[in-house]
Amino acid sequence: MSDEPRDAADDDVPADSASERPARSESPASPPAAAEEEPLYPIRLLDELRQRRRDFVRYLGPGMTVTVVAFLIALYFVEPSPPREIVIATGQTDGQYVAAAMAYAEVFAENGITLTIRETAGSVENIDLLLNDDSVDLAIVQGGARADLAPDSLESLASLYFEPLWVFYRADLPVEELSDLAGLTICVGQPGSGSRALTTLLLEENGIEDGSAGTTFDSSRASVAAAALRNGDTDVLMFVSSPRADLVRQLLEDDQITLMDFSRQMAYERRFSFLRGVTLEEGVLDLAKNLPSRQTRLIAPAAGLVATTSLHQAFVPLLLNAAVSIHHDGGVLADEGELPTIDYSSYPVNDAARSYLTHGPSFFQRHLSFWVASLIDRTKVMVIPLITFLIPLVKMAPPIYRWRIRSRIYRWYDLLRRIDQKMQEHDTTELEKDRATIEAMARELDSVEVPLSYMEEFYNLRLHIRLVEEELQRMEPTPPA
Repeated sequence: MSDEPRDAADDDVPADSASERPARSESPASPPAAAEEEPLYPIRLLDELRQRRRDFVRYLGPGMTVTVVAFLIALYFVEPSPPREIVIATGQTDGQYVAAAMAYAEVFAENGITLTIRETAGSVENIDLLLNDDSVDLAIVQGGARADLAPDSLESLASLYFEPLWVFYRADLPVEELSDLAGLTICVGQPGSGSRALTTLLLEENGIEDGSAGTTFDSSRASVAAAALRNGDTDVLMFVSSPRADLVRQLLEDDQITLMDFSRQMAYERRFSFLRGVTLEEGVLDLAKNLPSRQTRLIAPAAGLVATTSLHQAFVPLLLNAAVSIHHDGGVLADEGELPTIDYSSYPVNDAARSYLTHGPSFFQRHLSFWVASLIDRTKVMVIPLITFLIPLVKMAPPIYRWRIRSRIYRWYDLLRRIDQKMQEHDTTELEKDRATIEAMARELDSVEVPLSYMEEFYNLRLHIRLVEEELQRMEPTPPA
């Protein structure tokens, strides 16, 4: 019974006291808080920036990805940077090969590279080192040395200068041709030297072999054999050397020794591609002493630079630049500018060397340092695919940009169209929301930057927003009087 008065008292509570009760969490008269925070329309500046980034990734991303992949693939084929040291095989200490290599070493040192000179017995040993010693990638080799070999791993860089075959014999011997040397003691050079390879080849071609018909081949050094020749212990001395060699001058000055004239020099030149007939003019070595005392025909192989295919290609122009500066004058056996050349080579000519000697150094090699030019030459293989893919990307950029600008304007027009369609259908259920959307669009449009070339579309949009806004105002119900 006590419950009824309590219920009645509750019912009689005044309306004013309702404010003391806890507020209800929801009210049908007011919209939810989430609804008030919901964007009035989907186009916001932040959304626009995000959309722009997504479009960039969507349209330019694949092209950039393909370019990067092509760049990485090309990078795989780029030759590594040149080493700081290479080894060149030359010849004996007092030979012309060592002198030439020392001149090359100075040019290399100016570019921060060490050219280590390995002295050897001569050209044959040099070729063996190129074929069998991985530490040696470069050598000066006499033309025709190991002419029986044609390895794929060797390339000719250039023929540098002519070094004649000198055939000195005792003046009392009746010698006119190589065939007249049968039955004599002949110094043919040390084993492993280019002189021995050439002399034995030519003697065999003339029917002369060691031990046949009383013929004896001597393997002494040229300097030792020269002394024996003066003393009469040796009949003939054959060796390959530069006309500038001191030994050549000494033998030419000796009246008891005669230099053989190769009357059939053209026949040797035709039979052996690595030989050339040259003429030693009277007095050309020494006018005061008139050395030689008569015009003499000789045959001469060309000393050349030979390298393995593993030699870094950046060294080729550097070597040839040094070779041109050192051997350009041609000496007493060739015209100025005739050497270095790709002719008279016993091995296939390196492509980079052929290009250099035919067309000269490249633009980068003429005007940039060795290391910078080398880097550019090595990375050209990467630049080509990069440019190939970047050109269409650059061409695509303006159309994509125009599309992006217009697409922003078109999205606003899409929103205007939807509002206008509702007005055409006299749909006033969201009239207030549409009016707020139009006002927000106008404010948002004021903060958007549009290129000058698209201002016509921009002002047309503002005009149409104003027209839709005015139409919405006319559709608002008239308040009761």
